[in-house]
Amino acid sequence: MPNNEAKFSVNQPLKTQKLFIGVQIFFRIVAIAASVASSWLMITSKQVIDIGGIVLDARYSYSPEFKFLAFTNIVVGCFSLLSLLFLVLVVRQGSNPNHYFFLFLHDLAMMSLVVGGCAAATTVGFLGKHGNSHTGWMQICDNFGKFCNRAQTSVTISYLNLICLSILTITSASKSRKMEA
Repeated sequence: MPNNEAKFSVNQPLKTQKLFIGVQIFFRIVAIAASVASSWLMITSKQVIDIGGIVLDARYSYSPEFKFLAFTNIVVGCFSLLSLLFLVLVVRQGSNPNHYFFLFLHDLAMMSLVVGGCAAATTVGFLGKHGNSHTGWMQICDNFGKFCNRAQTSVTISYLNLICLSILTITSASKSRKMEA
């Protein structure tokens, strides 16, 4: 029985390390995919309608908030890809808490960018969907349903990206707390 306990305690850190790396790789890939999907949906969202001979169009580029979300997701996707490559290099070199601290800082910065983009796009999306009677802003999603649905899907995917980046931030922080002075 003591032999089994020794074997279990030796393999446990290796299994934990492999699980951590697997979780990191999985969530980084999901974050990259979510960033690409959200950006693509937002950039390609446009709709043209004809109301009584007047042609109106809605595009993401007409809203600074939607542009901010799209470009934020592009930046986060690119930097998440770089962090995935960095993680692969870290795994090959061995576990060093300092490397995980850099991943933590990266994940925290990327999460902060996505929070800002999601907040801005959610605000303007809410106004587009519901309007604001106190200020006289009318809702536009009744007329531009396709545009609003694509923008809403893009924002929803960005929130999925935010969840992935939050998990990455927490796990990186947990791993980096073992830093030596």
